[in-house]
Amino acid sequence: MRILIVEDEKALANNLKRGLSEEGYSADVAYDGEEGGFMAETEPYDLIILDIMLPKVDGFTLLKNIRKQGIKAPVLMLTAKDAISDKIKGLDTGADDYIIKPFDFDELLARVRALLRRKGEVKSAVIGIGDLEIDTAGHQVKRGGKDINLSAREYALLEYLAYNKDKVVTRIDISEHIYDYDFDLDSNIIDVYINFLRNKIDKGFEKKLIHTVRGAGYILKE
Repeated sequence: MRILIVEDEKALANNLKRGLSEEGYSADVAYDGEEGGFMAETEPYDLIILDIMLPKVDGFTLLKNIRKQGIKAPVLMLTAKDAISDKIKGLDTGADDYIIKPFDFDELLARVRALLRRKGEVKSAVIGIGDLEIDTAGHQVKRGGKDINLSAREYALLEYLAYNKDKVVTRIDISEHIYDYDFDLDSNIIDVYINFLRNKIDKGFEKKLIHTVRGAGYILKE
């Protein structure tokens, strides 16, 4: 899943990017509201982490603008302010959740996971496709009761397919949602990771779950 961080405190923004990347998310950073607005309007993010006190364009104004543009990505507002009026204003402007600095990174991750499940219309933290179980909270995967060890990138790809189970996703869809701004679409890395997943998810099982739709993309289904 691809996340945009709009935060002017560079140390915090870069720590968030690093932490999210270690969890398998793809993260881009904007250090002011103007840049953040441009990136939000030109790239398909699955979630936006947005500070309120930003240079050039403040977080409330940025949020209002992107909602006017029809951007529906969940927004987690991140701020040092703890006044009730700021929470109300953020939620009324179109934010989906709110967390106060300083915060525990594990709590932020839990809120990110909850917002992504809501976006994907997934109610439970465990997604099931046949005998495949994906625990989005613990990043644990099992098939037929057997643990499957995945790298962070393999897990990110599987989770994206799972959130879109029974739907065909193109290579462009995958590149836009699990890789960052600098990804080279001409590389064959997506096909390589699809093959990695097949070897771990489908190999040894009679029923295959990862399917290629010729000329279209890939689909995860029973």
